[in-house]
Amino acid sequence: MDVWGSRRFRVRGAMAIAGVATLAIALCSCGVGGKTSESETVVQRFTEYLDDQDYGKAADLTSYPAAASATLKQMFEGLQSGTVDYEASQVIDLDKQSAIFSMEVDWNFGEKKDWTYTLQGTVRKLAIGWRISWEPAVVMPQLTDNRTVKLVRTTAKPPPKVVDLPGETLMTEQTLNVIKIDPSRTGDLVATTNALADAIEPVAPLITGPSLMQQVAASQGKPIVAVNLRDGDFEILEPRMAKVPGVVMEKQPKLISADRRTRSPMLDALREVWQDSLEATAGWGVQIFEADGRFVSQVAGYQGPAGPDIAATMDQRLQRAAEDAVVSAGTAATVVAIQPSTGAVVAVAQNSYATEKGPIAFTGLFPAGGTMDLFRAVAAATKNKPPQDVTVQEAAEAATALGVGVDFKVAGLDEVTGRISTPGRSTEQVRQGAGADAVQVSPFGMAIAAAAISRGSVVAPMIEAGKPGTTDTPVPALPQPAVDRLRAMMNEGIGKPETAALRGFRDITAFAARGGADGWLLATMGDLVFAVHIADVDSGDATSRLAAVLLKSLATPEP
Repeated sequence: MDVWGSRRFRVRGAMAIAGVATLAIALCSCGVGGKTSESETVVQRFTEYLDDQDYGKAADLTSYPAAASATLKQMFEGLQSGTVDYEASQVIDLDKQSAIFSMEVDWNFGEKKDWTYTLQGTVRKLAIGWRISWEPAVVMPQLTDNRTVKLVRTTAKPPPKVVDLPGETLMTEQTLNVIKIDPSRTGDLVATTNALADAIEPVAPLITGPSLMQQVAASQGKPIVAVNLRDGDFEILEPRMAKVPGVVMEKQPKLISADRRTRSPMLDALREVWQDSLEATAGWGVQIFEADGRFVSQVAGYQGPAGPDIAATMDQRLQRAAEDAVVSAGTAATVVAIQPSTGAVVAVAQNSYATEKGPIAFTGLFPAGGTMDLFRAVAAATKNKPPQDVTVQEAAEAATALGVGVDFKVAGLDEVTGRISTPGRSTEQVRQGAGADAVQVSPFGMAIAAAAISRGSVVAPMIEAGKPGTTDTPVPALPQPAVDRLRAMMNEGIGKPETAALRGFRDITAFAARGGADGWLLATMGDLVFAVHIADVDSGDATSRLAAVLLKSLATPEP
């Protein structure tokens, strides 16, 4: 067989191994009379095993199989998604006991992710036959016995930030100190959890020893994250935490609020939007690391520019006012505020009692209760019948005209507006019931309903400016008679005893209702609407008193 005509040995251009071209002429450079030499055969088999990523068989063809196997195994695992083509471009016999060779290597990690390099090596005749003289650099540049290689996703630096509705910085990527408990590093978990809770109490008073123990018990022996600390807090607390057995401290980058006073389940949704932006502009790299994990170099890859800053719809001043309001409640309380002209979600706040149950401002479902009167008014105007003649089912079906029960797809946001009994529609179904409690609504859904009343039609919500949500659910038009009646109900509502706390504010309308033991409030004020929900209210005016705290805080200049 003509070695230079074979698939494995075709020459890519006029390539010769540096420094041996003259020697190659003087000595025999390959098989004689068309025969493949033993040195060429072992190189060919080596490349074929490498192409198949069969590191075991490839290692057996080297002078040091154990070391070669370990290196090759790590290389293929570190570059797991890649495919490779090792191809010998030249083999030159130096004498009967040794030869030198060169290989061209092509890696592909996906579309436009290619890496090509050239390698050189030696093959020698040992007592057991011809073998590749092993060293890691024979398969990849810059590899050594102690180094590792990984295919990584890269992101542009600095990454985009998140700005709020007025254009002020809302969130930036910062280095957080992640404080963990590793059960395997302590002999007394109760003492460890209690000691750590005491150490972090100044900045995380809600984290207790028992709550940490609950996390540990559910982790099945794996480390748990106790708290994330900003650098300023970490510097103060680190000496106390370092003394606690089983505590592990790590640094990790994370997108967090620029102002620690700004807290909201909306921030988690914005992190998803930000992460999607990073993915859209992500690059790739093949990186070499020392045995201890230290970065050595990037030998291949590409990273383009970062995406634009994320323009969030949150208004931080309004958000902080909403936070002041919800903490005034002694039970789970939430506020969702929307700009009806655009659908921008400008504030979402919930207190610690609510947060224990999750992001319930967006996903919590509660009995509609007296707010069913709003849906009933829509059905009455649509069907041209008195409200008292409207059935629960008709009122439930009319809720979609206010956006309740509509599944909005908002990038980054896990949300539900309500669950209603609407045969033939694509909304979520719940059990059929004779009472108003058969309809369940979320604070987010009720804020959308308030926006529809103010605007005169349902507006798609958004948390990123210019990117309103979409829906596959048919949304009926809101007839003008229904709009007129709903606005009249809001105007009448501000005159009722349960909304007396709001009467000192200009241009405000409101509708308060009970849903079982809970309280609801829908309010409008110019181009702002908000919904308030409080669990287990102590009085009929609890929601209005909370809303008054919000409006007073908003009117008070910040320090």
